[in-house]
Amino acid sequence: MSSAASSQTVFGIWIINKAGGLIFSKNYSEGLSHLTSNEYLVLASTFHSIHAIASRMSPVPGSSGVEVVEAETFKMTCLQTPTGTKFVLLTTPSHPSPDVILRKVYETYADHLKDPFYASEMPIRSEKFETKLAGVMKG
Repeated sequence: MSSAASSQTVFGIWIINKAGGLIFSKNYSEGLSHLTSNEYLVLASTFHSIHAIASRMSPVPGSSGVEVVEAETFKMTCLQTPTGTKFVLLTTPSHPSPDVILRKVYETYADHLKDPFYASEMPIRSEKFETKLAGVMKG
């Protein structure tokens, strides 16, 4: 992680569809390793699988699966919607409000679903969506 990263740095966002496919990925800050698009696809699929395993193995019925994965230099916070879409926010470990940002990302995504040219569960390729999301990340 870059020493320039503040305690509130957002490194990036992943949106994973209910089948485990990465439908959107965007980096907003330096600090994490640079990966290829194929590596991001593999990571998203792996996260989806681990999330499902955790949900199934939980001794508590109705567990929502993995919500946070914390490492020394970054944290992954996941919001799963009722439809199974997952929003994964990559931040510094000390970020104070990843849940608030994830809710705003979800609202932005829900607005994007109203676009008649967007097919749900498909990759998102919209400059308007990216611009709105960039605003969310900046606060």
